[in-house]
Amino acid sequence: MYTKMDSDYNRFKKIVKGWLRKELKNFIVSGDITTQLPTHKGGSGGAKTITVPLPRIELPQFVYGSTAEQSGSSGVGQGDGDVGEAVPAAPADEAQQAGDVSAQHGYEDEVSLDTLAQMLGEELALPRIENKREGSLQQKRRRFSGVVNQGPESLHHFRCTYRAALKRSLAAGEYDLNNPVIIPIKDDRRYRSHDTISAPQGSAAIIYMMDVSGSMGATQKELVRLTSFWLDTWIMHAYQGVERRFIVHDATAQVVAEDVFYRIRESGGTLISSAYKQAAALIAREFDPQDWNIYLFHFSDGDNWSQSDTQICLQLLEDELLPAVNLFGYGQTESRYGSGQFLKDLRQRFDSETEDKVITSQIAERAQIVDTLKTFLGKGR
Repeated sequence: MYTKMDSDYNRFKKIVKGWLRKELKNFIVSGDITTQLPTHKGGSGGAKTITVPLPRIELPQFVYGSTAEQSGSSGVGQGDGDVGEAVPAAPADEAQQAGDVSAQHGYEDEVSLDTLAQMLGEELALPRIENKREGSLQQKRRRFSGVVNQGPESLHHFRCTYRAALKRSLAAGEYDLNNPVIIPIKDDRRYRSHDTISAPQGSAAIIYMMDVSGSMGATQKELVRLTSFWLDTWIMHAYQGVERRFIVHDATAQVVAEDVFYRIRESGGTLISSAYKQAAALIAREFDPQDWNIYLFHFSDGDNWSQSDTQICLQLLEDELLPAVNLFGYGQTESRYGSGQFLKDLRQRFDSETEDKVITSQIAERAQIVDTLKTFLGKGR
């Protein structure tokens, strides 16, 4: 039954979506979202919604009479005093007293990640990503295909049971128009039956790499985690199955869990090649490039240990990583300790006109996160 409450609730949801769409760019760069990041699992389990703060929403309504009449006062500019006379300030002791008037509080509401991803794609005009060799991966799922006389109560089909009981009652002459009560017996009960089928599934693998050396501070990691979250949100919206791996590196690299990736503290020197070697090993071990859409995202301040290690990185990219992936995105944050040289070397080696798999972006502040998302995802690879 559709009630007035349902109508009001749906109207409220439309208002929330309208406000969120209007404020989406500000929400993307908001640090409030980072407290929910460890529960943002890719595809299986974890949070499917995220809590967003909302302003107090007042529904429009008609008010009869003037504000002055309702409050019992004379209204603005209608009290004692001459034109141009200054309004006296409140006494000092009175101005410092605690207030006794209720404040206007905001609300929080849950919004699905799929809705946010759709808004993100519309706001940034992101193209739809095409699956690689869709159908090469098979996902088994159940398909309800018929009705049987036996089965678990969880699959009980009420409508078919009632229909069978009604037919039996009519055939036996037991049906009474004045007392149309149908009581199913055991032979009337019907249950849904299902088949296990294999359905084509396009899948993606995302490998995040983050520099956690001593030059990467809390601010730099905050930029990385916000950018990573929205990359996750969009790619999970584009694919049915997403596998994610997280690599952190200083002078050495290791594959870590998601919460470690977001919470690890910085220390040590920097050898970027250690992360690229880990990524190459992950791809060879777990993700066949013929079947997987693979995305690499690396975030650093660009301060590598030596120029010789940078040359190793560039060679690894050219020989092993780029032939296997859809996209390699490099986002460089700014640090007062970092030189930023790696970005310059990367752009010099892989010109955007000759190698379109390499996408680079600078993320010096939160306002540049949106531009980075557009840069990384704008080609829809």
